[in-house]
Amino acid sequence: MATPLTLPTHALNRRNLMKGAAALAATAATATTASALETEAPLGQLGAPTMSTQPLPLGPLPGSVYPDSHLESANKSGKPTFGPPGFPAFAGTMAVERVATGMRWAEGPVYFPAGRYVLFSDIPNNRIMRFSEDDGHLSVYRQPSMNSNGNTIDREGRLITCEHSGRRVTRTELDGSITVIADKFNGKKLNSPNDAVVASDGSIWFTDPIYGIGGYYEGVKAEPEQEKHNVFRVDPKSGDIRVIADDFVEPNGIALSPDEKKLYVIDTGFTDGPDNPSHIRVFDLDVTAGKASNSKVFAEMPKPSITDGVRTDRDGRVWLSVGWGDPNENGVRGYSPQGELLGKIHIPETVANLCFGGQQRNRLYICGSTSLYAVYTSAQGSMKP
Repeated sequence: MATPLTLPTHALNRRNLMKGAAALAATAATATTASALETEAPLGQLGAPTMSTQPLPLGPLPGSVYPDSHLESANKSGKPTFGPPGFPAFAGTMAVERVATGMRWAEGPVYFPAGRYVLFSDIPNNRIMRFSEDDGHLSVYRQPSMNSNGNTIDREGRLITCEHSGRRVTRTELDGSITVIADKFNGKKLNSPNDAVVASDGSIWFTDPIYGIGGYYEGVKAEPEQEKHNVFRVDPKSGDIRVIADDFVEPNGIALSPDEKKLYVIDTGFTDGPDNPSHIRVFDLDVTAGKASNSKVFAEMPKPSITDGVRTDRDGRVWLSVGWGDPNENGVRGYSPQGELLGKIHIPETVANLCFGGQQRNRLYICGSTSLYAVYTSAQGSMKP
C-alpha cells in the first residue's frame, strides 16, 4: 500500500503561501515580457542517448573466423570469394570488430595520430565523439557540436569540421579555440557543409548539399540561400572562397588521390529522386590553380544503395561506404585507381563514412549507423587527410 504524501505544518503557513503567490506573479510577468521578444531556437537537438536493454556486443562480429567472411574479394567469375586474393582489406589473422556503440547516426571519422584517437560525429545527438585506440575508451569530445558532420585534419594537426546547424566550416585551434573558415558565399549563407579535405597547400575543399537544413533532426530547418549545391575551395588564410563544381544534385563525400592529381566527389542525389545519381565522380585536379576539370563517373552504386564517404590509400585505391539499400550491400567497397571493384567489407549496419588510422595507418575505421567498426587491412591510408 502506498504511503500517503504529507506536508509539514509549517509548509502551509501564510508566509509561504504569500511567497508562492509572489513567485507565480513574477514568473507570469517574465513570461509576458519574454513573449514579446524575439527568441532564438537552440542550434540543433542537444542529445538524447540511445538507450537499449540489449546493447550491441563489442569485439569481433558474431561468427567471425579466419579468414573473416565479412571480407569478400571480387573476381571475374562473378562469384564471391573469401580470403586474401585480390583485395587489400585482408591482413591475415584479423576480423571486422565493433569497437564502440551507442550513437544515433555516426559520421565523419578522422584519426589523430599524435593522440591515437578517432573523432567522429553523432549528428542527431549534436556531439563529436572520441574513441581512444590505446585503451578502447569512448567519450564525448564536444557537445553541442553544431550538428557536425564531416571532419578531417590539416597539416598542422588541427581539426576541420563541417557543421550543419552552424552552416559553416570551422577549424579547432591547438589551444581549443574555434576559427570560422567559411560560412558565406556571395554574401549568402552556405547551405549545410557536409564533408571536407585539406590539400598540401592548406586549401580546404568541401561539399555543400542541403541535408542539414531539411529538418530539425540533423540540424535546424531553414531555406537554402545558395541556389546550387556546390563543391567549394577556400583559402583559410585569405578567406577567398570559390566554386569548384556546381552541377551536383547533392555533393557529399570528398577525397584527394595521394598525389593530389585527382579529386573524388560523391553525388547522393538519388535521395532526392529515383532518376538522380548514386555514384562517385573523379576530376583532374590542379591544386596550385585551385581548379578541377574533366569530370567523369568513377563508379556507380547499386541503387537503391548510395555511397556517402570516400577515402584513398597510398596506392591510389578508392574506398567507399555503402548503405541505405540492399542490406547485403551495407559496408565498404574497395576500387582500383581505374575504377575496378576489388572487394567488399560487409557491415551489419548502414555505413556512412570511413577513414584510415592506426600507428601504421592500416586500420580502417568505419562509421556504421549506431556504431564504430574497425578492421586491419594490408593497405595504408594515403598520408593526406
